[in-house]
Amino acid sequence: MKRTSILFVVFLTTFSLFSQTEFELIELPYAIDALEPVISKSTIELHHGKHLKGYVNNLNKLVKGTDLQDKPLYFIVKNSQGAIFNNAGQTLNHNLYFTQFQKPSENNTLDTNTSLYKEIIKTWGSFDKFKEEYNKAATGLFGSGWVWLSKNENGSLVITQQANGSNPVVNGLTPLLGIDVWEHAYYLDYQNRRADHINAFWKIINWKKINERYVE
Repeated sequence: MKRTSILFVVFLTTFSLFSQTEFELIELPYAIDALEPVISKSTIELHHGKHLKGYVNNLNKLVKGTDLQDKPLYFIVKNSQGAIFNNAGQTLNHNLYFTQFQKPSENNTLDTNTSLYKEIIKTWGSFDKFKEEYNKAATGLFGSGWVWLSKNENGSLVITQQANGSNPVVNGLTPLLGIDVWEHAYYLDYQNRRADHINAFWKIINWKKINERYVE
């Protein structure tokens, strides 16, 4: 093999390895307008295509050359602070958020035979009570942030409020179902009516996906 060909192969291999170490913008598992009217195409374009893309790009720049380069996203969130933590947390939050949805349905419910449903009933007494507590946490979170249904290492469930870009993994929890209450997540569709957004949110949850996260 000619020297130039060898160098070209080495270059391609090096480039491939480098590119694999960078985080990428996740692809949506549905059409960009699939969540309408709960979440509009315009909001998805802004939220996924601009906000999340910005967090991913910033994270790649910030970890380059640090001890956190090449580390998994969960590890970075648990072991960082400042700008790296903010961008890593928001990347993780949004990756989980955008992959938990499906086309809206008025009768969107969790299968009563699932492990998650049984644990919800054990914890809150009824599914409606769980939704009430989740809505209360999402409506009552002051400022920007997230609300998550999470599980601990024993499989018990908890609802937590996370300020700004934080994620339950910082408290040793596994995030299952999250709602973004930063204004950019709903303002184009609901203006200042956060509660309306929260109520509509339940119509687009992919409960099969959430249960998979619970049993993993």
